[in-house]
Amino acid sequence: MSALEAIDDTSLVLVAIILNQRDLDIARLLGWYRIPLKNAPKVIAVDYLALYQTGSFGTAERWQIKWLAPIVGHELTTREQLFRDQPDHPRANEEYFKLQLGSLIELPKPIPAGNWKRVTFFYTTIRHVREANELGDLPVHDQERPVLWAALRERASRNETYNAAPLPEIPLDPALIALLSGIATGKK
Repeated sequence: MSALEAIDDTSLVLVAIILNQRDLDIARLLGWYRIPLKNAPKVIAVDYLALYQTGSFGTAERWQIKWLAPIVGHELTTREQLFRDQPDHPRANEEYFKLQLGSLIELPKPIPAGNWKRVTFFYTTIRHVREANELGDLPVHDQERPVLWAALRERASRNETYNAAPLPEIPLDPALIALLSGIATGKK
């Protein structure tokens, strides 16, 4: 039995983009994948990540899903924390989800893009990954769709890791607020 066959049919999968070989090496060797918070899908608490390789990969490797990675955890961090050698990067202070990954699983047969070349994040199941002949076979349709969304909602409610706690109400003088926010009050 292959590693893919051993996974439960209903396991949730997030199809994600791997832009280049460096990012694939990070996933494979360092065991993590990053998603900018501003572009992140609503639910990241899924079981697996299916890695869609873009056109920047060589001819034999581009426009396909060849790798699946179990998600073992996630955290919120900044790009600067992820890439400490790039402190002056224009997005250094932006927030990213860092998905911690288990060992990558090579699919027995890569899933080619077919007519789909441009992909954004979307959800599917391991059964769809196992049965797909091309990327267009991965989206969940018809009577299965409500089951997928129910599972995602349940995961989201179970993993409310990043809900912000309410801030205490502290009355502040308007002049102090203006000073802190860099707004001149107009008083001389």
